[in-house]
This record gives sequence, C-alpha cells and structure tokens, in this order.
Amino acid sequence: MTFSRRRIFGFVAAVALLLALAGAAVFPTIERHYMRQQAMQDAVPLKLAVESLRATLDRYAPLPALIAERPQLTILLQNAADPVLRASVNEDLRQTAATVKASDVYLMDISGRTVAAASYRDEGSYLDRNFSYQSYFTQALNGDLSSFSVFGTTTGERGYFYAAPVEDGERIVGVLAIKFNIAAFDSIWRGADSDIMVTDRNDFVFMSSRPDWHFRAIRPLSDATRRQIAQNLQYPIDRIDLLPITTTPLGQDAQHVYIEGETREGFILTSQRLTDLDWTMASLSPTAPATLSAFRSLLIAGLLVALGLMALLAYLLRQTRQAEALAQEQRAKAVLEETVAIRTADLQTALADLRQTQTDLIQAGKLSALGQMSAALSHEFNQPLAAVKSYADNASAFLERDRIPEAKDNITRISKMADRMATISAHLRNFARRPQQATGPLSLNTVVQDALAVIDVRLAAEGGRVDYMPPQTEVWVTGGHVRLQQVIVNLINNAFDAMEGQRSPVVRVSIEGTTVHVRDTGPGIEAETVAQIFDPFFTTKEPGKGLGLGLSISFNIVSDFGGTLSAANHPDGGAIFSVQLLPATPHQVAAQ
Repeated sequence: MTFSRRRIFGFVAAVALLLALAGAAVFPTIERHYMRQQAMQDAVPLKLAVESLRATLDRYAPLPALIAERPQLTILLQNAADPVLRASVNEDLRQTAATVKASDVYLMDISGRTVAAASYRDEGSYLDRNFSYQSYFTQALNGDLSSFSVFGTTTGERGYFYAAPVEDGERIVGVLAIKFNIAAFDSIWRGADSDIMVTDRNDFVFMSSRPDWHFRAIRPLSDATRRQIAQNLQYPIDRIDLLPITTTPLGQDAQHVYIEGETREGFILTSQRLTDLDWTMASLSPTAPATLSAFRSLLIAGLLVALGLMALLAYLLRQTRQAEALAQEQRAKAVLEETVAIRTADLQTALADLRQTQTDLIQAGKLSALGQMSAALSHEFNQPLAAVKSYADNASAFLERDRIPEAKDNITRISKMADRMATISAHLRNFARRPQQATGPLSLNTVVQDALAVIDVRLAAEGGRVDYMPPQTEVWVTGGHVRLQQVIVNLINNAFDAMEGQRSPVVRVSIEGTTVHVRDTGPGIEAETVAQIFDPFFTTKEPGKGLGLGLSISFNIVSDFGGTLSAANHPDGGAIFSVQLLPATPHQVAAQ
C-alpha cells in the first residue's frame, strides 16, 4: 500500500501534532516527579538545619537551673533593697551573659518583678519590669525545671527564653530566666540554597530566612488565638498579617506551594515536625529547577520522537519512490513483452536446440553416475569376492581330503559373503542419499569380531596380525550391523595397505567408550591431504590400487548413524582413525 507525497506529509504532521498535545498533557506529571526528587534532596539539609537548631536550644536549656543555684540570688531576693548586693548580682549576671553569649540573664521575684538583669546598663533593660503574665514565668514558678516562650515586643528582638525556679530549701523564692537572640539563625539560613521558615503550633512564622515572612501566619488566626497572643505579648499583634499560601501535596512531608507577595512565587516545601517543641521547620526550594528539568526531559523525548518521525518519513518516501519505480518498470516490462511476442517465432528453433542439449547433458550425467556406481561396486565387492574365492579353494581342498566339516564351514562362509554382497549392493544404491535402513542397538564388540573374521582371509594370505583387546563390559551403540562392519573392515584394510612393505605389520584396534580406534604404524597422513582424505575419488595409493571411495563411503555410513569418522597422526607414529558412535539408550538395549 502506497501514498502520495502530500498524504505522507499530512500524516507525519498529524502524528507530530498528536505527540505535542500528549507532551503537554504529561508535562505536569513529569514536573511533579522532579519536584518530588527535589523534595527528597532538600530533606537532607533540612535535617541538618533542624539538628543545628536543636543543638543551640539544648545548649541553653540547662543554664537557667545551673545559674539559679547561686546563693547570692536567694540572698538578693530576700534583701531586694540592698543596692550593693543588687549591683553585685547585676554585674555577675552581665558577665555570665557575655560568657554564654546570651542576650540577657535576669532574676525575678515571685511577683514577676525583675530585681536584677545582665542588661542593667542598657536602655530598655528588663530591670523593674514585671513578667508575671508570661508563660515561662508561671511555669517556672510552679516548679518546672525549664520553660520557654518566644517574644519580640519588649526590646524589638526575637528572643528565645528558658526559665528555672530559684529555691530556698524547698521554697521557691523567684525565677531565673535566660534569653538569646534567634536572629542569628536567619542570617545563617540566608546563605542556603533554599529558604527556611519555622512556625509554631498556630502556624505562625517566627523565624525565617525571608524577613518579609516574619510575624505572618500561613493560615487565618482565630479570635481566641489572637487574644492569647495579645495577653502574653508573645508577638506584636499589630504586625500580624496573613501570608497567602496555597498548597498541593507531593508526598508525606512535601508540598508544592504558591506564596502571594509582590509576585506569585512557587516553591517545593519540605517540612519536619519538632514534636517536643510543637514547631515545624520547612525548607522551600524554587520550582524553577524542577520545571526546567521536566522541560529538558520532555525536550529530549521530543527530539527522539522527531528523529523517529523523520525516519518514518524517509521510509514512506522511499516506499513511494520504489512504488513509482515499480510502476515504471511494469510499463517497460509491458513494452518488452510486446517485443518478445513479436520475436517468439524466431526463438522456437533455438529453444528446440536448447532442449536437445539439456537431454544430452542429462544422459551424460546418468552415464557419469553409472561409472561412479560401477567403481564403487567394484571396490566394495573386491574384498568379499576375494574371501569367497579363498573359501571356495579351501572347501575344494577339504573335500579332496574328505574333511567334510571344514568344507561345510567354508561353504557356509561363502553363503554369508554372498549375503553381505547383497546388503552392500543395497547400501550402494542409497549412497547419494540418506539410507532408509533402520538403525538400532548394536553390541560394538560383536561388530568388531565379525569384521576381524573377514580380515582373517587377508591375514592368512599376506601375513600380519590385528592386535585387539575386547572391552571388559559390553558396549552398546546405535547403528546398522552390516554397514558398521563394512566401515571397520575398510579401515583395517587401509591400515594394512599403509604398512605395505613391513615384514610383520600390526594393526591395533581398541574400543574406548563408544569409539573404535584403528591405528597403523605406517608413514602417517601428510598435512596437505588431511582436509581431502574423506572426499570421493581421493586416494594416495598408486594407480590401479584404489579408487578413493572407501573412506568416503565409510564417512557417509558413520554420519548416517549420527556419529563421526576422523583421522589424525598418532604421536608415536602412524595414523589413527576414530569412529565415534552414539550410545544406545537402556530402553533400546532392554528391547533388543
């Protein structure tokens, strides 16, 4: 199926438009994925910031209780009008504040009035101020070891307070408080990659790396909450403002937020709850990097898709060009067929000559095949015929001597040789294709023994011997008895031929596993002939002594059995031929 070029370009444009719409649809999902990744990355520095804040708070926490144990504080609370003692305590508290780097350290009596303070020299000192309304005072006066609260009203500083009771025996006579400025955290956080904010239980921002977020609530405050803040003077009530923020969850501790200000800013908010303080610390990273990463990923995907569309476009255009070329070719073919039809009459004579030539070639092929078959029959029948003649001569001699049993034995052997020649004839008819004779389990030792019986005729006439030690246990292989016997006889005869001229030639036959080895002590196989040794009509014998078919026929017979026939030079001299056969299965042997 082919398309016009206009339809192809229209199709590609439609696919590109659909992919663009799909990219726009999945962009928010990809962006949220990168936002979640950014939130996971922000969790590590946020945890460090939380630990740093905790470490600072924990450093100041035990100080009020330690300072409250000083005896002179109890004496001053009992003699608050003593100016000398008061001056001494003021100075002592000032030096203590300088040592521990606190904003102020001050002492209050049980009415909440400050009787001594480290800031006694400063304008706006806590001296003679009453803090009985503060939660940290009331908690310490009730015997708590420490209490805290956040303020920003008296001195304009955002401080954090710890307090502890001052005891005279078992009686509480006052409260010792310590304050440190938390503005230092804001300065440190401003150098971070993300903005930091800390909110209290009312979602009120009292610490942040962004000054414009200070004293702002991220949710509307109820009237009860406002009254409580005003009563405790915890935050400047007149500066409390709403920080407009909208959130979309990204995960358990991550949100995508927008904060309204002079501009609408988007952030990835990662938070961690400080349960013991009832605070929440949050890290806010700009969404621009996540958006950029999502856009970059979508752009890369778009480029890959564009490359795919270009490849598709090129393929469709090529198909169109091929279709056009095919149409042109068909037109040319029609013209050519018309021309051929005109000249058909002139070619009839040439066609008749061609058919006669083909007939002659087929006949020549048949004659060639007949010649090869005749050569194969001559080669394969020579050995049995020689054995038949020998047995016939022996039988005649035995009859003349009236040795009837020996004569009958030789006549029986002649009959077996005749049967063997008939079987060989059937095998040679199938030499050019896979034989159809069924194979089955064979006793390998029995086949070798039968082959040696055939060789005995040659040994009796020419001398020599076969060195063979039967295996201790019966070895069963898969094959055909007569054909495998033919292979082994051929290999043994070739071994004796290779040792022609030796006085007492010995051929060694052995069985190793399911492999039969036939070794001679002749000159061995030349390296350049190894690759051709199993080719039909290849021989190294003198003219008239071999046709070069024995090893080729043997190779094909072993291959029919699923085995292999190989040749190599033995390390101690001579050549060794190995017939490796497939083992018969126990089931086949049992059925035998």
